[in-house]
This record gives sequence, C-alpha cells and structure tokens, in this order.
Amino acid sequence: MGFLEHEIRRIEGRRWRTAIKVIGVVLLVLVVAVVATWFLSYTKERSVSVIYLEGTLTTGDYVSADGTGSEYVGRQIREDADNPLVEAIVLRVDSPGGSPVAAQEVTSDLEYAKARKPVVVSMGDIATSAAYAVSAHGSRIFANPDTLTGGIGTIWIFTDVSGWLENEGYNVTVVKSGALKDMASPYRPVTDEERAYAQSIVNASFQRFLDDVVKQRNVSRAAIEDGRVVRGEEAVKIGLVDRLGSLHDAMDDARSLAGSEAISSASDQPS
Repeated sequence: MGFLEHEIRRIEGRRWRTAIKVIGVVLLVLVVAVVATWFLSYTKERSVSVIYLEGTLTTGDYVSADGTGSEYVGRQIREDADNPLVEAIVLRVDSPGGSPVAAQEVTSDLEYAKARKPVVVSMGDIATSAAYAVSAHGSRIFANPDTLTGGIGTIWIFTDVSGWLENEGYNVTVVKSGALKDMASPYRPVTDEERAYAQSIVNASFQRFLDDVVKQRNVSRAAIEDGRVVRGEEAVKIGLVDRLGSLHDAMDDARSLAGSEAISSASDQPS
C-alpha cells in the first residue's frame, strides 16, 4: 500500500505541475494577445496629443470655462513630452491672453517639449497677447484665415472712481508705509510719479515680450510693436503664423514633422 500511495501521489503531483504549466502558458498567450491588440490599435492618429489652452491664461493649477492655469497646461505638455508613445504635440490655443508670468511658465514647458518632439500650435478664434507669447514658441504655427492674433504688448489699466465716491458722499482714508504703496487704488487719481513708474514697468515687460517674439519668429519689429491684432491671413504675411489651416491640418503637420525627425535621427545613427 505504501508503494501504491507513493505512486499515486507522484502521478497526481505531475498532473498538478502540468496543469500549472498549461495555465501559465495560457496566461502568457493572453497577455501577449492583449499587448499585440493594443499595439495594433495604436495608430498614427493616436500618436499626436492635442492639448487645449482656452480662455484667460493665469498662473495656477486649474481649468475652467473662463480660463486655464499655467501649471495645469504645463503639466500636460511635460507629461506628453516624456511619453514615448506620443510622437508630437499639438497645442490648441483659443485665448485672448492673460498674465505675462503665466505665459513665461508655459513657454518654459514648451521649450522642454520641443527639445524632445515637435510641438505645433493650432490657433482657434483668438490667440493674442500672452496667448501669442506662448504660441510663438511652437515648432510651427497654424491659424485660420479669420483667427485674431498678434496684440503684441503689455497693458496696465487703472480705475478711478473717486468722482463717483465724492458725489455719493463716500470718503476713503488710506494709511500707508510708502508713497507708492497704494498705487493703482481706485479711490483716487493716479499721480504723475505713479504714472511714470507704471509706464516703466509696462515698457520693460513689453520689451521682453517683443524681443522674444522677434527672436522666435524673425519678424519685423515695426510690423508688431504698435500692439495691433491681425487676421490669420495677415499674420502669415508678416511672419507671426506659418500656415493657414485647421486643427486637423496642424495634427497632420505634427505627424509629418515627427516622421521627418524620426528619419533624421535614424540617419544620424552610426552604421
């Protein structure tokens, strides 16, 4: 009986080991099939990522119906830049502008991405001021014929309700530590000193903006320094935009640029 029991257990153990091996092979085949199906379904259509920058651009990690935060869109840009399955990025811009600081943060992210893959900008209805500051850093810029773009400049608006307050019998008293501490207060007119100081800030910001656009786009300063907005067709003529086309045209171009870079990289490899 001892010998028979031993043989039975040995045979049963062999069967279990065989079953485990069969199960392992089946699982491996299933995993390979799933991965193969995924890669087969990964087409060129999916290799281009579209990131949206819409509404007023400010700093922050948010997106809403009215605007986009630089941290929010910047994170998407960097994630796609580091994603090996994303061959190119299209930044869809539909924004009147916003904060110069927010634009500077996003352009830093765009430069990070451009060092790794093409970044094509597609303009929607509007891409002016800070939104153009961002767009200028694209590998290529597309706009529609009636897209409003340009608006190269910096603005600081002061509101003065002191006359209304006086008519309504309101009096506002400000205790401050320095002569310019309440600069931009709506309760009184701007002084000549404050106006001059504000103008110096605006001029410095504008000069930085203008220098960057000229560097990125190689456009004439005279064509853009008055801060005007232009239609997409005019923007192509003066060099603010590369081509006229829709979002899908920009996506096709991004694929083409990605393919060209891949061929160039392959040709640079030692044989």
